[in-house]
Amino acid sequence: MAKRILHVVTNRGHYADPSQPTGLWLSELAHAWHIFEQAGYEQRIVSPEGGVSPLEPRSLKWPLADSTTKEWLTDPARQALLATTAKPGEIDAAAFDTIYFTGGHGVMWDFPGNAGLQKITREIYERGGIVSSVCHGYCGLLNVRLGDGALLVAGRRLTGYAWIEEVLAGVSGKVPYNAEDEMKRRGGRYEKALLPFVSKTVADGRLITGQNPGSAKATAKAVVQSLGSTSKAATGL
Repeated sequence: MAKRILHVVTNRGHYADPSQPTGLWLSELAHAWHIFEQAGYEQRIVSPEGGVSPLEPRSLKWPLADSTTKEWLTDPARQALLATTAKPGEIDAAAFDTIYFTGGHGVMWDFPGNAGLQKITREIYERGGIVSSVCHGYCGLLNVRLGDGALLVAGRRLTGYAWIEEVLAGVSGKVPYNAEDEMKRRGGRYEKALLPFVSKTVADGRLITGQNPGSAKATAKAVVQSLGSTSKAATGL
């Protein structure tokens, strides 16, 4: 049976100022989707409210938009996937092996407090599945609690978009909080690359995270590798 991946994307299309657009950083979805597709996995997209996931305009510009990303901009079937995302209540967590939280600044608003996404994440993890994120996607992990009440991220090695990257990107004054600090406050053992915007992926058991947009491919590959390992463990191979 093919492995199944649940991608999580934002519905938020702007910063606090509605005239300042943001949204899904498309390559973080496109690159991972491509790798999972090559592995033969089945994939679905969910968002906090369902429906349309707006795109971060900056993620669509060359050289950030490579051929894999551009395919999502030109393929009607791919565009339809982003226009008709599922609501959390429509998702059966038992049907998925991995949840993968994508980024873009919009997620800072609509990921952390979504009880439906937290429930799906907890159920996938406690059933032996993988929880993963890239870039700002780790905001979706901030408030996930396990069945015993403990925070999923407490004491765990992980990464995500660094505060210095917010500063260098010129958006530190637009974001609602410092995600790096919030993760540390919850006991996450946050790590980052020596240089900003360099790819970095951290795997701590079945928690796999990537630091920034350039980490999406490596993060997806780490998920594929981990799924292979969990499959062998389950079958005794």
